This record gives sequence, C-alpha cells and structure tokens, in this order.
Amino acid sequence: MKISTKIPFLAVPTFLFWVWAALAGMASAAVTMGFRLLIELLERILTTPQPQGLVAVALTLSPVMRIFVGTIGGMFAGTLLWLGIMWAAKSPQGDRHLDYIDAARLGEADLNDRTTLARSASSLVSVASGASVGREGPMVQLAAWVSVVLGRLLKLPPAERNALMVCGIASGIGAAYHAPVAGVVFVLELALGFLARHTVAPVLIAVAASSIVIRGLGLAEPIYVIPAVGLAPGHIGFAALTGLLCGGLGTGLLYGVEHSRMVFARISWLPLRLMMGGLLAGGLSALTPEVWGNGFSTVSRVLHGGALVQWVALVLMVKLLATLFSVGSGTVGGLFTPTLFIGATSGFLLGDMALSRLPAQWVGTPETVAIVGMAAALAAATQAPLMAIIMVLEMTGQFHLSVPIMLAVGVAYAVSTQLGTRPLYGNPIEGHA
Repeated sequence: MKISTKIPFLAVPTFLFWVWAALAGMASAAVTMGFRLLIELLERILTTPQPQGLVAVALTLSPVMRIFVGTIGGMFAGTLLWLGIMWAAKSPQGDRHLDYIDAARLGEADLNDRTTLARSASSLVSVASGASVGREGPMVQLAAWVSVVLGRLLKLPPAERNALMVCGIASGIGAAYHAPVAGVVFVLELALGFLARHTVAPVLIAVAASSIVIRGLGLAEPIYVIPAVGLAPGHIGFAALTGLLCGGLGTGLLYGVEHSRMVFARISWLPLRLMMGGLLAGGLSALTPEVWGNGFSTVSRVLHGGALVQWVALVLMVKLLATLFSVGSGTVGGLFTPTLFIGATSGFLLGDMALSRLPAQWVGTPETVAIVGMAAALAAATQAPLMAIIMVLEMTGQFHLSVPIMLAVGVAYAVSTQLGTRPLYGNPIEGHA
C-alpha cells in the first residue's frame, strides 16, 4: 500500500513544506528585529536615543519639544500614509488594505505590497516620535507579508501561500512578544479555529524556527523580567474582582477608540488628521512624559514594585487619553500593548486600594494584581481568553499565577461578550461566514 507523503490540503510533499514553514518563521523573526532597529535609527534622527526606551527619551526633552516632536511626527506619518495610498492606487493590486488577521480568516494571502510598506513606514515615524501605540502590530503585519512574499517567490499554490502566511503571523507574534506558545494559540484561536489541524504542524515548526533566531540574538528572556511575585491563599477569589474591573476597562477602551475614530474622521486629509492626533498626544506628554510609546517601561516599573499610587493613577488616565488620540486619528500601530498597560496599571491600583481595606492574605501584592489585570484586560479586548492567559504568563514568567489569571480572564471575557462589543480583531467566525 502506498503511503501518502502530503498534507491533505497541500500540493507539495509534507517535509518540503515544513522546510518552507521554518524559513517563513526565520524570515518573520528577522523582519521584526529589522523593524526594531529601524525605530532605533529613526529615534537617533528625531531625538537623542536612550537605552531605557522612549519614555527616557521624552524625559530628556522639554515639554515644548515633546509637543513639537509629536506634532511633526504625526504630520510626517500622515503624509507617508497619504502618499502610500496614492502610490498603491497605481499598482495592479490597487490601494486595498487587508489586515493580516482578516487575510487569515478569509484564506486570502494577497497582502498588498505597497500599502503594507507605506503603513509600515508611517508606523515607524509614529512610534519613533512618541505616538501612544504599540509597535508590535506593524511587526506582525510585516511578518505575515514577508511570508506571503516567500510563498510567491517559491511559486506555491494558493493553499500553501495561505498556510505560509499563517506561519508568519504566529512567528511574528512569538518574536515580537517573546511568547512562542501564545503565537500559536493566537492564530488558532483568533484566525483559524482549533479544528485547522493540518496547519498546526507547520505553524509549530515556523514558531520554533522564529524562536531559535530570537534566542540566537540573545533575546530569550521574557519581555518583563521581574522577580517572582507573591500569591496569597485568598487571591484566587480576589481575581474575580480584578477580572470585573480590568475586563470592563479593556472593553471601555474599545468603545473609546471607536468614538474617537468617528470624531477624527471629520478631518478628511490624512496628514492633518494624524498631525492633530500627534499634537493632542504630544500635549499630554508635555505634562506626563510616560505617555510616549507603548507603555513598556511604565509597566516594567509597576511590576517591579515601589511605584507611587498617585503617579500610577495619573499615568493611567493620561495614557488612556493619549491612546485614544493616537489610535483615533488613524496612527498605524497596535492596541495590544496599550491594553496590557491599562490592565497592569488599573490592576495595581485595585490591589493597592484593596490592601488598605482587606487582609493581605486575600489580596496578595499590588504587583500580583497588576499581572492578573494584564491578562483580564487583554482577554476583554481580544475576546481570545486562551491566548490572553498564555501570553501574559510567557511575557512575565509568573506561571504560578495561572489559576487566578484563568479566573480573572473568565470573568473579563464574560463581561466583554455580554456587553456586545466588537473585539480588537473582530469576530473570529466572520471570515468563514
């Protein structure tokens, strides 16, 4: 009896496609690292770079310069986006932009070359000039796109190109967040559904290859390198309250972004729209420099302990407004990391407040609640609870918090779905309707 050597939906031998998947994973890791290096290069041009990141850069500038950099950065980012749309309109693909998650759900590996490059260039300028967005979203878009380009160069049939694109998405998530398992769960939970069994092996191989590259570059540690936080006996019960609060805030962020976009949509010219977003976010940074960037340094400071409650409360409020201005104006960037920021800071505040009213054995530490809050807010915003659990555990290395995180995520997910909000990446079943 002849034994098949092909994956059922593929037209190439299984082993050969696994090789292509590994190449896609390595290419995805390379492109995410390249994006990081370009951001650092642009920071050198626009400001004085600091090892501690964008917030440290903002602290070296005067309040007036923060406003100026944000405004000019927004104007240039909008101009690049506007010119990119006109450039794309002259190509055979046209100016249609398909987001990587939508492309995966629809099974259409036709990411537009020119719009992808234009949006990536615009995002580079926005991130380097302090916009309150995540840089990881564009990284994953580039990882998906480079995998599509690889499929074209190899002249693979449509099914193989689609599968390779999914490998790139998972590898990009794993490389950007140092969370390879979360990258796999991301595409299975949000894009393909867990019944896409024939795609699992190539995705696992691609993410493993991506992780090897990242580790080879000395980036094996979790994104947030922090000491082990305490887990109080009664904290599992308190996690439900954390899920309720942070889940509500994560859902509220989505509503806020939607209304902010409606307001900014009244400005039809992209350069002016993004310039206004940069001006408003830059104005807030004049008061609180911590609004610059994706919030990584602030979350790190909160998780390490010792942050002043009043400072955390102020940064949370101002950062939330800055994110609404940046994202609402159309700045190309991710909401993933700002959502983690909101969960961490609000969780920290809840934990600190509870400690003044409840026994310590019921609350744990504010840092513990902050980590649980990160997962809860992310679950509410994405409505992908498994991905949120694994992502936060991998990013922090606090695997002993798995049970309270699971409970908080369950509550946050229930809050988000009951409120009927459209999640960050849309409804996973819409692409298969």
